[in-house]
Amino acid sequence: MNILTRTVLGGALALSLWAGGALAQVVTIATGAQGSLAYNSGQAVAKVANDAGITARTQPLVGYLPLINNGEVDFGFSNGVEAEYAHSGTGNYDRENPNIRLVGVMFPLTTSIMAPCDLGLTSVAELKAKAGELRIASEYTSSTIIPFYIGGALANAGLTYDDFRQVPVASFVAGINALGDGLVDVALVSLNAGAGQQAAVKLQGRGGLCYISLDDSEAGVAAFKEFLPAGDIVALGQNENINGLQSYGANLMRIPWVMMTNADVDEDLVYSMTKAIAEGKDALKESFGAFARASAETMAPASSVPYHPGALKYFAEAGISVDE
Repeated sequence: MNILTRTVLGGALALSLWAGGALAQVVTIATGAQGSLAYNSGQAVAKVANDAGITARTQPLVGYLPLINNGEVDFGFSNGVEAEYAHSGTGNYDRENPNIRLVGVMFPLTTSIMAPCDLGLTSVAELKAKAGELRIASEYTSSTIIPFYIGGALANAGLTYDDFRQVPVASFVAGINALGDGLVDVALVSLNAGAGQQAAVKLQGRGGLCYISLDDSEAGVAAFKEFLPAGDIVALGQNENINGLQSYGANLMRIPWVMMTNADVDEDLVYSMTKAIAEGKDALKESFGAFARASAETMAPASSVPYHPGALKYFAEAGISVDE
């Protein structure tokens, strides 16, 4: 073997080892606490990522959007509203996180405000007429984005928190529990949430829980979007199998649940992650049922948070339009 041959083979071996090391690099997916939406999403995505050859590990963390911005973790999840607030340093964030980038929408979240059915609050107009005598869950000290959801619903009717008797609660679930225990009259409850179903059982003697239908007029939507720019108001029909919609249909709020990354994460890695998610719906749904609502065609809605170039590369290849 001559010197040239040894040099070429040695270079090829070094390149092979380097490539193998790059593929074996562990990427981190930040999630919330066990049982949370972010945790369940992260477990499902990590599985399809590993099946696609990406060595992904989940890391349960709280308040991790700044960690994504700083490059301390590679990926993570949030609702689209909070992602926009974190990026711009507005809403419930007091500083910008300019390095956050979107991978895409995982699935939509549907939620809105509820009240015991015997209060007869079928619409925000009726809520406005009785606001002064009602107690509303407020503060949400461990989930500071929730008051913006409720604020958007109230603004939709020309209301603010100050129009109600405010009852501080610690968390999203604590607000729902307070509703079920009769400590508040109005709180935010996600569609088909287990805690909401339990609260409705406690309130059977009052007709259970009913959604308060939002105003879908142009003015009402505009006021709503002042608080929830990434959100939409959607009409759901009466459905006897869905808590809060058994007696009538209602306009509820819908927010995208998104995956984020850092601007400096390798483009090929983000491309591969986006592809694994977009083309892995069946496996994702098997791991976490919420992915049944996923759609590759709607992964890239308009957002003030830029999409990562790796995600854009996949969307262009797959013919997925990116809304402006």
